Amino acid sequence: MKIVSAATAFPQHRYEQREIAAALAGFWGDRVEKPEFIPWLHARTGVEHRHLVLPLAAYERLTTWGQINSLWIEAAHHLGRAALCKALTAPGLTPRELGALFFVTVTGVASPSIDAKLANSLHMSPNVKRVPIFGLGCVAGAAGLARAADYVRAFPDQVAALVSVELCSLTWQRDDVSMANLISTGLFGDGAAAVLVAGSATPFDGPQILATRSIFYPGTEDVMGWNVSERGFRIVLSPDVPQVIREHLRADVDAFLAEHGLSRERIAGWIIHTGGPKVLDAVQDALALPDGALERSWDCLRRVGNLSSASVLMVLEEVLAAGGGEPGTYSVLAAMGPGFCSELLLLRW
Repeated sequence: MKIVSAATAFPQHRYEQREIAAALAGFWGDRVEKPEFIPWLHARTGVEHRHLVLPLAAYERLTTWGQINSLWIEAAHHLGRAALCKALTAPGLTPRELGALFFVTVTGVASPSIDAKLANSLHMSPNVKRVPIFGLGCVAGAAGLARAADYVRAFPDQVAALVSVELCSLTWQRDDVSMANLISTGLFGDGAAAVLVAGSATPFDGPQILATRSIFYPGTEDVMGWNVSERGFRIVLSPDVPQVIREHLRADVDAFLAEHGLSRERIAGWIIHTGGPKVLDAVQDALALPDGALERSWDCLRRVGNLSSASVLMVLEEVLAAGGGEPGTYSVLAAMGPGFCSELLLLRW
């Protein structure tokens, strides 16, 4: 299984973090006891800019989940299409040549799902296998990539596409001034990503996906996710996330690598989901990584915020654009998310 290409797409509205913080302070008004706390908190997220699907002033006019989700469907189709077309351009593929289309998100719902809309608007084969995945959150970029690899392992003469769209700003809650929501509105941004994965019998080149591993941590459902109500998605974000990473990630990665005769010292590159400063610090601590090992993840976080499932795919795009690794070297791609769970992929360049 080979990663052929990766691409991202973003809404046209781009703001500095301080602009978003000021708008949200007005958005909540006197619901927040100390509005000056919001800019201070947002400044600590490591985010400098974010793309938003709507102009900042428009969020005041959103009143119902139905209205919000309709906006999500339209924008998710548009951005998903843009990312997928960009990913198809590099290898010179057409949408009709795709054997499978995986679509991941956690910020909106649609039936028919967005992959069906993409299949129609891009005139894909009527035999394309569609796999929409909802609810995996930040881990879904890595999990979707692993499932696409599973597919082309079974069908080595085919190419599968993974499309991720996350419009996190459409989940902002006017009546939620919890610490979890204040943090999430300063951390998460909007964007889309697409990755193509080809089977071994295709003529395409790219880093090989040697192996994948899913790890589920029992009894951790309350660590991350949504509470869903008539108002939409309300964030569940426990301060225990970094602790779970520190407790589990090293042993999970070591066991995964050992099965392939490798150790962490043999890994030349780490492609890690941009979960936020505390998450990236926890990953670096857990894996005993040297300073600078996660610089691409930090850079993506600064430039666009945490894109949930699309984040790790953006980091992958950056690595590919920089030429990847030296031939014969290894990388690990990893993300964590609701469940709570981890997804690991071993790549060889």
